[in-house]
Amino acid sequence: MRDLTLLTTLHLVIAFYLFLLGVGAVGALAYMGLFLSHVPGAKDERFGALPDLPEVMGKWVEDEARNAEGLICERRHLLTEGGAFGSGKLLLQVRYRDAETREIVRIDDEQIIKRRRVKS
Repeated sequence: MRDLTLLTTLHLVIAFYLFLLGVGAVGALAYMGLFLSHVPGAKDERFGALPDLPEVMGKWVEDEARNAEGLICERRHLLTEGGAFGSGKLLLQVRYRDAETREIVRIDDEQIIKRRRVKS
């Protein structure tokens, strides 16, 4: 009977310390999340900086050369709004116009451009 009481007490002590460890881990993760999101430059210093955005954002820009079909290629970059933990997605939209009538002939699917952080 005494061994059973000792075993139950041991389980309670282990459960208590596991609970404390869990609370500490949650607190540390919450602190790091708030620190990285609210301190200017902390995320860039820790994980690296994102590459620069294209010079022209949100406006259609014509390519100088025509493609093989003789169409004018126009491109534009868009930046979507970011979520709680990250920056937005960089989208590339491409459309092709007829050189004479300027009508849109074809539109390619949007491409998501991956922006990887670069450590300096």
